[in-house]
Amino acid sequence: MTLLTVQGLTRRFQGLVAVDSVDFAVQPGTVHGLIGPNGAGKTTLFNLVSGVLAPSAGSVRLGDQPLDGLPPYRRTALGLARTFQNIRIFSEMTVLENVMTGLHTRLSATWGILLRGPGFRAEERRAKAKARDLLAFVGLIDAADTRAGDLPYGDQRRLEIARALACEPRLVLLDEPAAGMNPAETHALLGLLRRLRDERGLTLLLVEHDMPLVMSLCDRLTVLNFGRRIADGTPAEVRAHPAVIEAYLGTGSHEVSVSRGAAS
Repeated sequence: MTLLTVQGLTRRFQGLVAVDSVDFAVQPGTVHGLIGPNGAGKTTLFNLVSGVLAPSAGSVRLGDQPLDGLPPYRRTALGLARTFQNIRIFSEMTVLENVMTGLHTRLSATWGILLRGPGFRAEERRAKAKARDLLAFVGLIDAADTRAGDLPYGDQRRLEIARALACEPRLVLLDEPAAGMNPAETHALLGLLRRLRDERGLTLLLVEHDMPLVMSLCDRLTVLNFGRRIADGTPAEVRAHPAVIEAYLGTGSHEVSVSRGAAS
């Protein structure tokens, strides 16, 4: 069964059509990339899927569950998690506490744990064990007691991913996870995202401008331009699509450089 189905999704802002009748589907256990030039409507589409914005028209389904009209927290409870283009962490909390906040849809007393309320010892042990397991998976276990705001930039991105995983999602939306990373951090991120798919069986929907990362990671791509879908297919199919080359990847030597990145 298709995990995410987007049909006719449209969002208008007064006279501007930011997303225009977009259709695509995400299959379970895959990494699906959403690419396009700046202003193509990618983040707006993410906001529509996650419930941050309401569509002007169209529908979104997670498995066989319609998401139309549901607020973000209800979508999270159904198995949809998200990271943001601009990092959103609780800077004054520890790394461990940040991940524990992501458990609120799966545990009955997370905020009581964080506020040290009475009667939450068993819940606290469960939450800490789960959070530590996720920190170990993303490579941050040694920083568990560190103030989150003191982490290097790349590690803050990993923390966001760990917190998203705490929701026990079926689908994770990643909005430009490699933005601002140096090459070493990007390489480490690529390995982590592959492990999420291959070891944990997670499905990822990814917006990203780093084309070598996109081409080497994604199983399938949907391409937007001016709010409309202009292509959908495998990375090889998309890379050769004339409309994509013209609108986003460029022509000639740039296309060659993207191809080489995909092979690495």
